[in-house]
Amino acid sequence: MNDHVNDMRRGPRTLFLAHTDVAGGAELALVRMLLADRAWNAAILLASGDPRDGVFAPLVGRVPIRVRGVRQLSGAASAPTPAQAGNAVRLLTQAAVVRTHPAFRSADVVVANTTRSAAYGALAARTSRVPFVVHIRDLAESEAIGSAGASIMQRIVLPRADGIVADTARALASARPFARDDAVTAVIPSASGLKPGAPRVESERPLTVGMLARIDPWKGQELLLDAFAAAFAEGDAVLELAGSAPFGHEDFALHLRDRADALGLGERVRLLGHVEDVDALLTRWDIAVQASTRAEPLGQNVLQYLAAGCATIVADEGGPTEWVEHERNGLRFAPRDVHALTAALQRLDAEPALRASLGRAAAATPGLLDDAEVSAKQRDFYADVVGEVARRRGRSR
Repeated sequence: MNDHVNDMRRGPRTLFLAHTDVAGGAELALVRMLLADRAWNAAILLASGDPRDGVFAPLVGRVPIRVRGVRQLSGAASAPTPAQAGNAVRLLTQAAVVRTHPAFRSADVVVANTTRSAAYGALAARTSRVPFVVHIRDLAESEAIGSAGASIMQRIVLPRADGIVADTARALASARPFARDDAVTAVIPSASGLKPGAPRVESERPLTVGMLARIDPWKGQELLLDAFAAAFAEGDAVLELAGSAPFGHEDFALHLRDRADALGLGERVRLLGHVEDVDALLTRWDIAVQASTRAEPLGQNVLQYLAAGCATIVADEGGPTEWVEHERNGLRFAPRDVHALTAALQRLDAEPALRASLGRAAAATPGLLDDAEVSAKQRDFYADVVGEVARRRGRSR
């Protein structure tokens, strides 16, 4: 009993559900958050993988990580109809594994860290009284997570959620119509490794444009590549694409290399792969771009660009518009419009004073939180959910 009381002083026993050990945005955010604050009373239940050499490796020895279940396929929510039967079996199997796992049964609150884990987590929680929280990192719409994923989210996950934490107000708004009226909600940006106000390193070098995002067709690398080619056909400007190519997108990375060569850009386009020292990377970028071809619920890269004081360009839709005010701390361009992106690049190239002023305003953007601040807000939110569920059940007796 005394051990449990001491644990609760550190916050509720929080079980995070994660479906993969591949380094995606949700997984990196969870790792950053748990590393930033030793006060967590937390564990992770991973569907498959090896935490010792995956994205969760930095947490080994600090946070209990249990691996139990079946591999959840990437892109399952948008897979063709014939494949959905197999995906459904995997979800049901994982739900049963989660529901019977000791870590689930002993948790004060269970948090689904990804859309996929939310699907099997909600199924497991349906037969349990454990408070269940969903972290909304994608818009709860078919355009973002596929028709099957949206159906599961809207009909199964959100109606079961006792709490919903979203990266942006736009993401929360997409979920709210399908949630219970008494669900506790909050908008808290993901842990993005921010160091707001970090000084930039100025040096003599060619103009450098960059994008920090996993290599994936919808993240907009090809759109940026084409715009860069149009804006900087001549000269020594450099384009750097930083990010690994998970979830089977190695061929797309090769395509980008071939496309750069076909455009005559050669070594002025650099595919950097996964970059560990993001801070050092961003300090040498003059212009940083988010050009996703579908609406981003947040775009952690946008927060990283702003905190680093980069002159930032974003697509004018989704979560990034909650952070970037046009011509104040960045520029917006018409989504999926290569000509509009080209014009934005050319403008920032031609107006170094504007680049500098946007960079200064970017670093001073209100609401940018470092990982420790995000961690504290998340932990407090989960405690609020646990408390509200307890009060609600007490009133119903």
